[in-house]
Amino acid sequence: MIWSGIEYNGKHSYRDFGLTLESRKIGNPSKNKILESIPFSNTQYDFSSLYGDQEYLERELTYVFNITGEMGRNHLYVRETDILHWLMPPSKKIKLKDDKLPGFYFLAEVIENPDDEDYFVGGKLTITFTAYPFKIADYEEGHDRWDEFNFLWDVAQTTSFTISGRLDTILHNPGAKHARPAIQASAAMQIIKEGVTYQVKKGESASFDFVLKPGQNHLRIIGNGTISFNYRKEMI
Repeated sequence: MIWSGIEYNGKHSYRDFGLTLESRKIGNPSKNKILESIPFSNTQYDFSSLYGDQEYLERELTYVFNITGEMGRNHLYVRETDILHWLMPPSKKIKLKDDKLPGFYFLAEVIENPDDEDYFVGGKLTITFTAYPFKIADYEEGHDRWDEFNFLWDVAQTTSFTISGRLDTILHNPGAKHARPAIQASAAMQIIKEGVTYQVKKGESASFDFVLKPGQNHLRIIGNGTISFNYRKEMI
């Protein structure tokens, strides 16, 4: 599709700037291995999953856009300036949507300013984003948007419950990394998971300790009221 591109910082590369996408390279993140050697030994200990989840390094997203057209050189530089004013202002990673990956977004930022002439050779602009390692689902788990359901990855499930004393349930995390849900409860409750009891306060809360591992998570919820778990799958 000639209009295929990216949406970033409130604008789309083709719809707002007429940029056609020549190529994209969505790099995969590397594992962040934390290794410690034992003195006077060939043994190494791997602390990469010390907190139960393998950590990854940031990934790079590289896009090559065509910016040529029936315009003079001065007009071309004005257009390049407009494009840079679109890409450069964010001072942190923000949402980047790639038309090739419906249902997901990246958190990305342009670190190096492509203001060198080499970036504009032949009427092309190469821009590289530094991104959070995982792509993130557009919708939280438990959504009821059938048209958005992916039969390969998604799980039809309920993430909101009414508790009358006790409820045993399963929450699925179809992602590749641990999810730390935001919990919304109408009253204080307890959650028992893998033999560990977590105290949940009234209102919205989240805990670094309470995570949903990839796959099935068996929970026992004790209390009276309503409780919901808000989280999104993250994929490599």
